[in-house]
Amino acid sequence: MQTGFLTTHVLDTARGSPAGGLHITLFRLDNHNYKAVSTAVTNEDGRTDSPILATDDFQTGQYRLVFHAGPYLDLHFSELPEPKFLSDIPIDFAIADAASHYHVPLLLSPFGYSTYRGS
Repeated sequence: MQTGFLTTHVLDTARGSPAGGLHITLFRLDNHNYKAVSTAVTNEDGRTDSPILATDDFQTGQYRLVFHAGPYLDLHFSELPEPKFLSDIPIDFAIADAASHYHVPLLLSPFGYSTYRGS
């Protein structure tokens, strides 16, 4: 039975706060090409208002989350040199269990990021 879903949470580690207003695109690998599946924007808590991939569309496979960090960094760090060190941040990952909750958070700063499989 398919019951899984995908969520994310973006935290701005340089400012010590959630990263609200950050645009995200989710892609699924299909026949050797990534195809857009959904888009979302983080709220003031750094989360999306609904799962990025809900139970109805959830399936195993290879995925790519692209965090469009450039506009967010422009808004909050006006002193950054151009071109910015980071702009779009792609995270490639796999979903192996269609019954699980997958959580892929992003810890972001102007010069680095990290991610992990959360809960």
